[in-house]
Amino acid sequence: MDQGLARGLTNYGDRDFALYLRRSFARSMGYSAESLAKPVVGIADSGSGFNNCHRHFPELIEAVKRGVLAAGGLPMDFPTISLGEVFLEPTSMLYRNLMSMDVEEMVRAQPMDAVVLVGGCDKTVPAQLMGAASAGVPAIQLIGGPMMTGRWEGERLGACTDCRRFWARYRAGQIGKDEIEGIESRLATTAGTCAVMGTASTMACLAEALGMTLPGTAAIPAVHADRLRAGEATGAAAVRLAASRLTPDRVLTPEAIENALRVLLAIGGSTNAIIHLTAIAGRVGVPISLERLNRISDETPVLVDLKPSGDFYMEDFFNAGGLGAVLAELRPQLHLGCLTVTGETLGARLDAAPRYVDRSVIRARSEPIMAVGGLVALFGSLAPGGAILKRSAADSRLFETEAAAVVFDSLEDLAARVDDPALPVTPESILVLKNAGPKGAPGMPEAGYLPIPQKLARAGVKDMVRISDARMSGTAFGTIVLHVTPEAAVGGPLALVETGDRIRLSVKERKLDLLVSDALLSKRRATWKPVASPERGYRKLYLDHVLQADAGCDFDFLRKAPTR
Repeated sequence: MDQGLARGLTNYGDRDFALYLRRSFARSMGYSAESLAKPVVGIADSGSGFNNCHRHFPELIEAVKRGVLAAGGLPMDFPTISLGEVFLEPTSMLYRNLMSMDVEEMVRAQPMDAVVLVGGCDKTVPAQLMGAASAGVPAIQLIGGPMMTGRWEGERLGACTDCRRFWARYRAGQIGKDEIEGIESRLATTAGTCAVMGTASTMACLAEALGMTLPGTAAIPAVHADRLRAGEATGAAAVRLAASRLTPDRVLTPEAIENALRVLLAIGGSTNAIIHLTAIAGRVGVPISLERLNRISDETPVLVDLKPSGDFYMEDFFNAGGLGAVLAELRPQLHLGCLTVTGETLGARLDAAPRYVDRSVIRARSEPIMAVGGLVALFGSLAPGGAILKRSAADSRLFETEAAAVVFDSLEDLAARVDDPALPVTPESILVLKNAGPKGAPGMPEAGYLPIPQKLARAGVKDMVRISDARMSGTAFGTIVLHVTPEAAVGGPLALVETGDRIRLSVKERKLDLLVSDALLSKRRATWKPVASPERGYRKLYLDHVLQADAGCDFDFLRKAPTR
């Protein structure tokens, strides 16, 4: 097999000429013949001036290069799409699949023997893993790491759970404009991803659980010196990976996917992660069933006391023992024979893991925070294809609810009416948002965290049952039912819900039902119209090919047929 610059030669009809020309142009960049003979390690750089989470990437990538050079390889960094969550319209999720295609095609098209995927902000890691899984080139993930916490008037703050907590207080009139502006300047004070167990940190943990990162690297803070050392070690590991030719499909096995699913439940991780993990698994032909999620959830305790489900932050998790400590607790329930990117098994990794654990942050299985997993899937007449509830961040008093719906037909409708004093809503109402799914918004924005109507918030209401086909940030909390499938925009039952309809939620029975007669629903369906596709561009490609939440919102033409 060809190595280094001889891989994937440009087609001029003359192979020798193509290699000669490539070397000639490489020489123009100052490389020696000796350097050009080494195995090439590509470094996928997702840094951008529009991505605050990745502003430390130049230094991190230099560390990767040091590791590659020390191990005898030639590092070649290259840019990819960067997805900064809060800087993209209408939502970064719209572009995750586009980034995955960018990563896949650039990894496959350029001459590299292995690739280091450098990402952090929450859609970048799944996009990179999806692309690498499809590209079939040896790959290793390097996480950018979470930011450190800040302080405001003596209170510890971390983006973005505290962002939402204080914004809710501001909406309720409990704090004023000066206070919220002061908090704004202290919520996100360093480079890195959100400081809590949001989607970015969840995906970092899942990448390590899958065996796609070096052990112990998921939780290192972005600004910690250990993060740079992890970069250097990852670069060296990539050179070894190039020699072994260990491709992602040999790491991303059904057993590894199940390990990651169990870890997701044990850490109280983000609801978004089930979509991303399903998409990654789909690239290697491994299906994920929501029914299987429920079975695993019922036997997997929540062990990590982090916001938004608990009290601590990612830097505490790092100091408490990190993901290695969680894996050690879950060891009897894990598939230990799974291969990792280092060539060792997960079991061998755990044999060598440090044993210090701070039990105030990472609990023992015998003394869990919650006896069952953080996520649960719901099914019923309102969600035939399933829906997701993060029960570890919800109010259990609302788990068995039957009430009348207050319906918002779109995000625009929500913004216009949610704070209307005349809104027919009570604390017992169920708030419903339609047309915010993969096709409806489009892009399935993080809009499922519907705000408490202002008149209720000012009366002290802090949580309500909220239902939508949208996602919510992994940093959010509340009794919020998400990912209702099929979504409203494709004619799912959610499309037919109207204000006043009664809905029944039963977490105990895993049920979400619309209590409306079939005859009335048929009458409503007669007037329903599907979403129109744009005439051109990426949005047309997206709307024509995006799958529903239960299939990971990937494109239909990018998934691999199930292998078993």
